[in-house]
Amino acid sequence: MTADLAQALLDAAAKAGADSADALVIAGTSLSIDVREGRLEHAERAEGLDIGLRVLVGRRQACVSSSDARPATLAAMAERAVAMAREAPEDPYAGLADPAQLSVRRDAEGMELVDPAEEPSPATLQDDAQRAEAAARAVAGISQIDQASASYSRRTIFLAASNGFAGQYARSSRHTSCVAITGQGTAMERDWASEGRIFQADLPSPEEIGTQAGERAAARNGSRKPPSGAFPVLYDERVSSSLVGHLTAAINGASIARGSSWLLDALGKPVLPAGFDLVEDPHRIRIAGSRPFDAEGLTTGRRLWVQDGVLQGWVLDLATARKLGMESTANASRGPTAPPSPSLSNLALTQGAASRDDLLRDMGTGLLVTSLIGSTINPNTGDYSRGASGFWVENGQIAYPVNECTIAGNLRDMLMRLTAANDARPHLSTQVPSLLVEGLTIAGA
Repeated sequence: MTADLAQALLDAAAKAGADSADALVIAGTSLSIDVREGRLEHAERAEGLDIGLRVLVGRRQACVSSSDARPATLAAMAERAVAMAREAPEDPYAGLADPAQLSVRRDAEGMELVDPAEEPSPATLQDDAQRAEAAARAVAGISQIDQASASYSRRTIFLAASNGFAGQYARSSRHTSCVAITGQGTAMERDWASEGRIFQADLPSPEEIGTQAGERAAARNGSRKPPSGAFPVLYDERVSSSLVGHLTAAINGASIARGSSWLLDALGKPVLPAGFDLVEDPHRIRIAGSRPFDAEGLTTGRRLWVQDGVLQGWVLDLATARKLGMESTANASRGPTAPPSPSLSNLALTQGAASRDDLLRDMGTGLLVTSLIGSTINPNTGDYSRGASGFWVENGQIAYPVNECTIAGNLRDMLMRLTAANDARPHLSTQVPSLLVEGLTIAGA
C-alpha cells in the first residue's frame, strides 16, 4: 500500500507540472493507556496515515501533506504543491540527490527495528501501568502518583522520489513510565522513571520502573535552594545528553549556513578535551534512532564527529552541503510537512573509567543535577543558562535535595572542562554518561 501510494503521489506531481518530486508515506498504529489511583484514566488507539509531497519546479520547492489517500486528494495535493512552488522564492540549493548518490540499501534488514511479538492488548498495557503505579506508591514517602502509563506503537516509513529512489523500513516501540510525588501543598516535589525499547522482551518490569520513580521522588522530599557561587556541577546521566545536544546543534549545517553558531570557526579545532570521541552509528541493532538511509535516500553510516577532542565536520543534508560547497553527510531528516533538514541519531560520547559516585567524591562540594528546566542559549556566543534541580553535595556525599536554582556558563568553556563517568545506558539512542563540569556559576539562595 505505501509503495503504491508514494508512486501515485509522484505520478500526480509529474502530471501537475513538477520537474521533480519526492513522497513520504508513514503508516502506523499506536496504543496508550494511562492509569491513576489504580483505575483507567485514559485509553487511546490510533491508526494513522500521513503522506507528504515535496515538489520542485526549477529551483523552487513546496511541501504539502494530508492523511487522505483518495486519488482525487492526491491529485489536488500535487496541483496545490506545484502552484505553491511556482510562487515560492528560488532556492539555488534545493534539489533531489543525483542518482549516483543514492543508497543501494533500501530496507532495514538485520537491524531488528520491529518486534515480531504480537501487539499487546489494552488489558496488558493497563496491567503494566497499574503495576508500575502500585510499586511507586509502595515506596516510603510517596504521597501520590501523578500518572502511570504504558504504550505501544508500530509504524512503516516509505520514501520514494522521481530520481529513482524507493526505500522502506518499519519501527516498533514499547514504553512504560511513572511520575511520583512526595510532600504536600507547596512543598510537593515530583520525579519520574521511564523506559522504552523496540522489543517488549527487553523492557524492564513495571515494578522496577515504578520503584525507581518512587525512590527518585522520595529523595526529593524537603528540597531547598543551594548556595550561590562558583562550584563544580555534575550532570546526571539522565540529563547529561543535553550538553552534547548543544554541541550538535552548533555543528548542524543549517546553523553553519546561516552563520549563527558559536562553533562557526571550530572546524578542525578542539571542542572537547583530548581523548573524547563523539561517534554516530545509525546502524546499531535494536536501537530507536537507527535507519538504513536518510530522508533524501543517501546511505547512512558510522561517522566520527569529534575525534580525540577535535571537531571533524558539519552535519549536512544536500541543501546545506551545496550552500557550503561540501558533500552531504547523509544526515537529512524530515516529516510529511516540511523539506529535509540536517539531524543526528545514535550518538555515543566516550565514557570514562570512574563511576558517578567516584565523580561525586572527587567534586567535593557542588551540585548534582538530575533535572533541567527551560533553556537560554545564545546561539552566537554559547552563553548558557538553565534552571536546575537535584542534590547538593558536601565532602563528596549527597547532603540534601535542591530546587529553584540556575546554572550558568559558556558552552565552549564548559565542554572543554568535562570529566566523564562510565554509566551511559547502552540501549539509548544517545549514549552519554554523567558529566562533571568544573567552575559553573550557581544562583540559588
